[in-house]
Amino acid sequence: MRGTYAVPYASRGSILGGAETRALEQLIASGGPLSTGSFRDRFEQRFREHIGTRHALSVTSGTVALELAIHLLDLREGDEVVVTPQTFQATAQPLLGLPATVRFCDIDPDSLNMDPVSLKSLINDRTRAVLLVHYGGWSAEMDEILALTRERGIVVVEDCAHALGGRYGGRRPGALGDIGCFSFHASKNITTLGEGGMITFDRDDWAERVDRLRSNEVDGDFLPASPDGLRLGRELLPWMKYASPAYEKVCSDIRRPGTNATLSEAAAAVGLAQLDRLDVLVARRRWIAGRLNEVIERHPYTRTQRPRPGVEHAQHLHTFFVDGPPGLRESVIRGLDERGVEVQLRYLPLHLLPEWRERGHGLGQCPVAEDLWFGQHINLPCQPGLSDAQVDHLVTALDAALRTAVKGLSCLSSM
Repeated sequence: MRGTYAVPYASRGSILGGAETRALEQLIASGGPLSTGSFRDRFEQRFREHIGTRHALSVTSGTVALELAIHLLDLREGDEVVVTPQTFQATAQPLLGLPATVRFCDIDPDSLNMDPVSLKSLINDRTRAVLLVHYGGWSAEMDEILALTRERGIVVVEDCAHALGGRYGGRRPGALGDIGCFSFHASKNITTLGEGGMITFDRDDWAERVDRLRSNEVDGDFLPASPDGLRLGRELLPWMKYASPAYEKVCSDIRRPGTNATLSEAAAAVGLAQLDRLDVLVARRRWIAGRLNEVIERHPYTRTQRPRPGVEHAQHLHTFFVDGPPGLRESVIRGLDERGVEVQLRYLPLHLLPEWRERGHGLGQCPVAEDLWFGQHINLPCQPGLSDAQVDHLVTALDAALRTAVKGLSCLSSM
């Protein structure tokens, strides 16, 4: 492994510049609040308009968005959740602390998304939710998945961390299933100063629950207090306004304590500026991916991802496959590394992580995911911050690495 790369993997998945600086200057000069102010309100409004959902509530990370989404499922002992294995650990991590049974569903060999045929075999009367990811920015096969889940009342949670800027049949990820979860981590298609997230859906009752939880309040059932109800033995004075809920309501049930998951005004201000630039940022990603695919398709033993009509790839990740004799994929990766291109394989299938092995999962549960990750798939840098010179270097290095690896294979076979 090299210490310094001519073409590094993404530390920043977006570009920050003058628009973001001006947004921060405007916030500071305004004298307004730095938490729960107008920038957060505007960011959430713009985001729900962009996605096409009734609600979009910002939080401190995509992981928190997923935690809150899973909390809304109200899972109990005996319930089952079907999860894709080809994703970052945060997608399913909240389920480790819940009594529900997790069943990992194998993936489609081209998209690396949840395979609807495999999903059908896993659904039963105990299935309460499906947790999927739009891997790399290619939307999962939502028509087929929703056909399996809608009639059974199964909630579909979309992990959209990779999908901002994509489309599926003219609609945006995050508005396709029941709940959408977005990440604005520094590596994602837009960022809110390094961390941030959003949760999207149409249900008003879920919006009320999430808003309470992110605001350090209890998710519970609250009813108006009767005229003779709790008065705490003291008069409520005007400057005690923050204590008024204690006088006005009674709590009949507690589902979960709240936390502070408030996206700061500074983060929201940058998010607004980033959302304005989303189309340009994604277009740059697609241009880089197109140049890489042109090279890959000239070589044997390789195949690229080609989404079907109606799917617009957000290109958060660029993925291709080396489908040849054992060792060929590793030879290509070594060749890229030697030529100054950093490669990271995203991601080890979840069911093989130690915490899920401890729960009884392991090799053989998702053979397609396992075979592809261990033997075929490669992720290349594709972030919009790459300069034209770096893209040229990447394309040249890829061409040479593929050519050298295949040539080496030919030499071995002739010996």
